[in-house]
Amino acid sequence: MSSYPVLHLRAETKPLEHRSALTPTTAKILQDAGYDVRVERSKQRIFGDEEYEAVGIPLVPEGSWVDAPADHIIVGLKELPDEDFPLKHTHITFLHVFKNQGGWERVLGRFPRGGGTLLDLEFLQDERGRRVAAFGYHAGFAGAALGLEVWAHQALNPGREFGGVEPYPNEKALIEHVKSAITQGAEKLGRQPRVLVIGALGRCGKGAVDLCLKAGLDEKNVLQWDMAETAKGGPFVEIVESDIFINCIYLMHKIPNFVDTQSLASPNRNLSVVVDVSCDTTNPNNPIPIYNVNTAFDKPTLPVEISGPPALSVISIDHLPSLLPREASEAFSKDLIPTFLQLKDRHTARVWTDAERLFKEKVASIQSQ
Repeated sequence: MSSYPVLHLRAETKPLEHRSALTPTTAKILQDAGYDVRVERSKQRIFGDEEYEAVGIPLVPEGSWVDAPADHIIVGLKELPDEDFPLKHTHITFLHVFKNQGGWERVLGRFPRGGGTLLDLEFLQDERGRRVAAFGYHAGFAGAALGLEVWAHQALNPGREFGGVEPYPNEKALIEHVKSAITQGAEKLGRQPRVLVIGALGRCGKGAVDLCLKAGLDEKNVLQWDMAETAKGGPFVEIVESDIFINCIYLMHKIPNFVDTQSLASPNRNLSVVVDVSCDTTNPNNPIPIYNVNTAFDKPTLPVEISGPPALSVISIDHLPSLLPREASEAFSKDLIPTFLQLKDRHTARVWTDAERLFKEKVASIQSQ
């Protein structure tokens, strides 16, 4: 039996998270299809409240999802506020608890205590096992941009910490800024940086490579690696001898480290920037075990303790697409719409039943411990 649920878009609370799972355009598509869509007011979201009002989407107070009827579906992007009350709703969001990330049992355990369900956006997959929607392209794009900016900053301001960054209004503005930074850094060092991207054939890696080329790097300075190149197992000297390493893999299980403290001790090290777009920071299988905390837009880099020059910084921001929040949100939400249109048949549509089955399996693994 089909029924159109109420979809309640919550306001994001993660600092500097400006993206949205539903844009005014896609919220209107769902409304026209018969869904009751409600959007929480937000001063943080890249789309103004008035943009939703202009297409007839009703606004509700920020944070009102907590007291919404239990049968409303709560839609979001990043993690929920760090509280402990039981969760009674069905939540559609990225929660990062299905791969044994730090604290996953406590966060996931809130759902069975309240009778709620998690349908994690990361695990909505088509018949071929491919994610129906992902921010990967813009994550790689933004990560590469920051990596190149940090490299230039290191060249021009040795010993000085890289400062905070703000979202860009559009891709053109971002590329112009990065181009300028590369030009200045190359003038100082007499060469362009060499960038190695692992996972170059995926969405994320393609975004990283595209940014590098659009920003003016010679193609010979952008090494594009994927499974064939990493099959021999790391650590890889090619990473250490590059200036910037951008990790774009989708980690599913334990693999040999790409880089570690021993490989960084090489006298041939040029590596000064690691951009861990994959951001498996608290995953015990993280193949970049040289840091253990995420960074943020207000403090994008983390220094790595290492002997000898050059200084080494890690960028490990877990919401990189927020550097281009409008374009990233529009692309993601557009890809998500065909799946969201099946929510009226949530209990029979394969993509949703698979997501709920995975949730139940993960909850059972907690209860069996």
